[in-house]
Amino acid sequence: MALYLLFESASGYALFHASGIRKIGQTVDAVRPTLLDLKRFSKAVKLARFTPFLSAADATNQCNAIAEGITTDELVNFLVLNLPKVKEWKKGKFTVGVAQPKVGSRITEATGIPCQSDDYIQELLGSVRLHFGPLFDQLKPYDVENYSRASADNMVTQTLILLDTLDKGINFFTMRVREWYGWHFPELIKIVNDNYLYAKLANFVVNKSDLSEKDIPALADLIGDEDKAKEIVEAAKESMGQDLSPVDLITVQQFAQRVMNLSEYRKNIYEYLVTKMNDIAPNLTSLIGEMVGAQLISHAGSLSNLAKLPSSSLQILGAEKALRRALRTGGNTPKYGHIFHSSFIGRASTKNKGRMARYLASKCSMASRIDCYSDMSSSIFGEKMREQVEERLDFCEKDVASCKNLDVMNAAIEGMTNTVSEEDKEKENGGKKESNSEADDDAMHLDKPAMQSTLCTRLAIVEL
Repeated sequence: MALYLLFESASGYALFHASGIRKIGQTVDAVRPTLLDLKRFSKAVKLARFTPFLSAADATNQCNAIAEGITTDELVNFLVLNLPKVKEWKKGKFTVGVAQPKVGSRITEATGIPCQSDDYIQELLGSVRLHFGPLFDQLKPYDVENYSRASADNMVTQTLILLDTLDKGINFFTMRVREWYGWHFPELIKIVNDNYLYAKLANFVVNKSDLSEKDIPALADLIGDEDKAKEIVEAAKESMGQDLSPVDLITVQQFAQRVMNLSEYRKNIYEYLVTKMNDIAPNLTSLIGEMVGAQLISHAGSLSNLAKLPSSSLQILGAEKALRRALRTGGNTPKYGHIFHSSFIGRASTKNKGRMARYLASKCSMASRIDCYSDMSSSIFGEKMREQVEERLDFCEKDVASCKNLDVMNAAIEGMTNTVSEEDKEKENGGKKESNSEADDDAMHLDKPAMQSTLCTRLAIVEL
């Protein structure tokens, strides 16, 4: 039976795989010489995964929870994601060693993962604490970056859900403003169609009887149209709406102000989503846009999951129900899922929508893999792929020849190389101002052919 060790450090949770410790001995006395010897202990116990705490406050909360015997959601998710799955009707083929029996029982209740806490486990965890520094060096950078990336992907998912909720709420509240204020000024509904602008006018006008010719400049500045401002003033003079009490008007004005604030908050959240998408998936964002890219990442679960999907699966991502219905009834399978919202699919003719969806899905798959596995963050490949999709659309609609994929990718690699060269030159010039050391200058020098070869190799791997 495999043995894992859960270790809580000040920087995060660590999971060790004690693969060879059982072969050495089953008792404390038998394994004690090995526990004190770092060389022998590091061969028997390997660091499997590590998730860092987000901040000092988070570290304090996590450590306090463990001390009180409470399992947090972060700890449960960490164990579920990195340990083999345990089925309810089967006995687990592994155990997790924990320092506190109470924490072990809570983990077993929450996840079904078998836990162990005795003198043998206490000795092993004590040795882990003793040798934690050297053992931590075994961790690959990707193991830590994976959780950092997963956290960013989760922020995109939560932001997208929040945007959908805000859109529904704003539309519902704006409808209430229109119906409520429409009793007092019904003509305004026909003049102004935009929901946000209607709320602003309801907040500005309040009592239609107070509108006069002197308010036309202010209304024109508010809606950006002087003719409509004059039309609103004339409609207010001849309005058939009911008069409302001052208390009712103040209530409607406050409600309209709340709708305006909610709309402004929605704009800020959208700007946050744009910034986040440009950080974690710049090529996918440049290719297909922030909203569609965020929908693909959210539906797949993470950027790494999206990168693992073939283009055929990415193409119908979001249309699983239609696919199952087509397979069950023998009908036509769907041609697109979330990528239907892309402008490329909307601009394509009916007969070419399927062809464009396949081509766009293949480019999205390649862009997501570059974003996920590339060491350098750049949108050059996404911009070049977008140009390719534009050319493909012209080819389908107007039969205009497009450039070869190899030439486009070579141009993208050349652009990436030039960008990195310019950055390194700036760093080199800055280094010369601070120090005239030739060793620093040599370290900052970029070997352009080597850089291009590396990018070509990574691109080939991504295409495979």
